[in-house]
Amino acid sequence: MENKVKRELPDNLMEKMDLKPFETTEIGHPVVQRVAPKVRVTTGQNKIADSLDSVIKDNLKDGMTISFHHHFRNGDYIFNMIMDKIISMGYQNLTLAPSSLTGVMNDKVIEAIKKGVITNITSSGMRGSLGDFVSHGGLKNPVIFRSHGNRARSIEEGEIKIDVAFLGVPVSDPAGNANGQDGDAVFGSLGYALMDAQYADTVILLTDNIVDYPNTPASIKQDQVDYVVKVDKVGDPDKIGSGATRFTKDPKELKIAQMVNQVIVNSPYYKPGFSFQTGSGGAALAVTRYLRESMLEDGITASFAVGGITKPTTDLLEEGLVKKVMDVQDFDKGAAQSMANNKNQQEIDASWYADPHNKGAVVNNLDVSILSALQIDTNFNVNVMTGSDGVIRGAVGGHQDSAAGAKMTIITAPLVRGRNATVVPSVETIVTPGSSIDVLVTERGIAINPARKDLIAAFSQVPGLKILDIKELQKMAEKQVGIPKPLEYTDRTVALVEYRDGTVIDAIKEVKD
Repeated sequence: MENKVKRELPDNLMEKMDLKPFETTEIGHPVVQRVAPKVRVTTGQNKIADSLDSVIKDNLKDGMTISFHHHFRNGDYIFNMIMDKIISMGYQNLTLAPSSLTGVMNDKVIEAIKKGVITNITSSGMRGSLGDFVSHGGLKNPVIFRSHGNRARSIEEGEIKIDVAFLGVPVSDPAGNANGQDGDAVFGSLGYALMDAQYADTVILLTDNIVDYPNTPASIKQDQVDYVVKVDKVGDPDKIGSGATRFTKDPKELKIAQMVNQVIVNSPYYKPGFSFQTGSGGAALAVTRYLRESMLEDGITASFAVGGITKPTTDLLEEGLVKKVMDVQDFDKGAAQSMANNKNQQEIDASWYADPHNKGAVVNNLDVSILSALQIDTNFNVNVMTGSDGVIRGAVGGHQDSAAGAKMTIITAPLVRGRNATVVPSVETIVTPGSSIDVLVTERGIAINPARKDLIAAFSQVPGLKILDIKELQKMAEKQVGIPKPLEYTDRTVALVEYRDGTVIDAIKEVKD
């Protein structure tokens, strides 16, 4: 079976799992039916459980689907604590459905897979030892990778049915009113966890800080919560960023950031009230800094910024350069702490952020989106999932969602990384289709999607902005690092990558040893 971006998909799995191949980025106006969770009615206001063990035993059964959120990122203490207990209790055949998987979770997930505790995974991404383990056939069934918007859609429409959600929060009252902006382990927005709290049959909050009722503001509300479990410590807020918010000093990254800023300020979208999404990482933070300077110089104020939020973005909010921040996740402690102090930093859930099947997601109001890539090919297809060795080492995140919604999507990438080309004839894994990408910015110049004749005309007039055909950039990369040997895979599919509407855009094969 071949989809519209000419990727071969496994017929047997597509049929067995009742999946459809990717056809188009156009969502249209379907009428969809949403589901509702089971509700165990209670009138009590004190939901504090005697022990975590008893809560697990009373609610978890073999074959169920369990979920977690990743807002603590590498500072998460909850995941491994829960999985240790589930493994020791001998549960089998569970589906793991977290909003994403971070490095601190890897060893425990591998242990659970080897012992038959976890047999299915759906997530936004995975990296490190777990990605390597899955890429070499370690999991019996293929992983399903979904974007943040697609995960929200899948939960709302019942494709992911969460039986038990384990949600770590920095503060809760005895009834389950909780948020991410107060307490010792502040991480800010609970955007991804809000989906689990709303749709899981059983919601278990874990916190190290129980306060008097009623705890407000309440992101997760008492009418969604079944149990509150007191633990010694839920997480380390200093590890939320884990290097993601380092401002780069790399000359190549700074040059790319300056060129991105040139593209933005010379685009038809740079005007009072424009909106944007950047991201984490050194180059993205540098873009934010250069954009700030331009906005000050030009007297331009943005209507809103969205996405994973960093302190440089909330600094723009404090300065009045951005009127609102629509916050689905915070990437550093500074951004997390800002939420408690600024009413214009609005917490949003993943559906509001990016679900393609609702009555209007925030990404649809974006003017400019700046995204990264592991690879981009001459058809502008982007890979953020597998490395040049074919191993899973990334996440879909909101990549597909913001690229589809924004009026102008910019990909930032160096021409090569080490001895590997970034601009290639064909990416290993298509995550975001080229029809959603408008501009590629590298340190050697920019390439514009030929379909965007308006942008070609606009940027051709910009002094110092070197515009190249993307095939020229690909040949430059090839000349620098050579032509790599084709990767070898087995016939076995280890993962399927969905597009945001639930269709399958690519399949990831097992890497040959």
